[in-house]
Amino acid sequence: MPWRGVIPEPPSKRSFLFLQGPISPFFAQVAEGLRALGHQVQRINLHLGDRVFWGATGSVDFTGRADEWPAWIADFLTRHAITDLLLIGEQRPYHRIAIAAAKARGVAVIVTDYGYLRPDWITLERDGMGGNSLFPRDPTEIRRLAEGLSLPDLKPLYSDHFATMALRDVYYHALAQWPFPFRHYQRHQLLHPFLVYAGLARRLLLRRREDRRSAEVFEGLKARGTPFWIFAMQLETDFAIRAYSPFTDMDAPLGQVMASFAAHAPAGTELMIKLHPLDPCWKPWPKRIAAMARAAGIAGRVHIMPRGRLPDLLAASSGMITVNSTAATTAMVLGKPVKLMGQAVYNVPGLSFQPSLDAFWTEGAPPDPDLLEAFLALLCGAFMVRGAFHQDSGLAAAVAGAVARLDQGRINSAPEALLPDA
Repeated sequence: MPWRGVIPEPPSKRSFLFLQGPISPFFAQVAEGLRALGHQVQRINLHLGDRVFWGATGSVDFTGRADEWPAWIADFLTRHAITDLLLIGEQRPYHRIAIAAAKARGVAVIVTDYGYLRPDWITLERDGMGGNSLFPRDPTEIRRLAEGLSLPDLKPLYSDHFATMALRDVYYHALAQWPFPFRHYQRHQLLHPFLVYAGLARRLLLRRREDRRSAEVFEGLKARGTPFWIFAMQLETDFAIRAYSPFTDMDAPLGQVMASFAAHAPAGTELMIKLHPLDPCWKPWPKRIAAMARAAGIAGRVHIMPRGRLPDLLAASSGMITVNSTAATTAMVLGKPVKLMGQAVYNVPGLSFQPSLDAFWTEGAPPDPDLLEAFLALLCGAFMVRGAFHQDSGLAAAVAGAVARLDQGRINSAPEALLPDA
């Protein structure tokens, strides 16, 4: 399959179907923009939160059982002559089934989510993200496709409003608990959302303690002046771990990293484990990490950072190890060596370290600057749009960018203004 997801000779007016999207007005406003351009728009709600957040005409409720969904969605796609299917991610069970039905009918599949660069980029690409992304992994191909594209200014223009995001998230998932008429809905989360909120509320109450502890760890590392690496943890409930890595949780990669560090990192070096800021910590990570470090014989060399500004930590570090966190792109932009343990669009020779984890501690090298510039130019120009989901000006920019790309049929392809001269 070619990397470009451009719909061959897209009809001037198409029929878009929206499934679950970001917990934000993003999908509803994109749909409004497409309608204004003369396209048809449909929406399927899987629970009450979907219906309320859509808040627009043209939606249909699916209230059947999960085993009825494959035939139901296939019939819907055919009856409404859907040309384009939009959804967030592609790994939710309902979405995987819908994607299979769409591909069987020649329907274009477009996925969105938070971008590979943070905080103000949004992914908009064909077929899938992460390990399923059509982004090229060959450095020569990246350079060729990026020829003539300009690297945008990466200085953040927008920043999502956390309080707005949190309130929308709680409201959406509270609505999803209402059983009627969606009594058969099956959620995709491993943890019940209310358990996640309880864990995050506890971390919020302990924020000052976490801030003090993080500052103490960081200042201690800087005072000692010894080289240190960062292992950036991810949410083990995220599909980035569940679908795009060989791991089912974070314990396994943590154990592998510590064992490798103990056996192969130079003496006197240290390892910082950075917790994910949105991890509810139902697993007591500080205790688990300390036990792993003791078992590996490196208790005095492993430190836990509950919080902290990642760019500041990276600037002082020797590099980063992660499964496939988007934090890796931040490290690359800062010129730091990166070792990835999962599938990601940035797991490219010349950007991330390709030999073994054991070799990384002594042989890890910074990304090739020219390749990195080409990579970022292609990524920003063809696979993402600028904007945010929860801040007004950022949302307006994201909606405008998405509507333009969808209207033109230019997914995985740079807009005309960014393409080199023919």
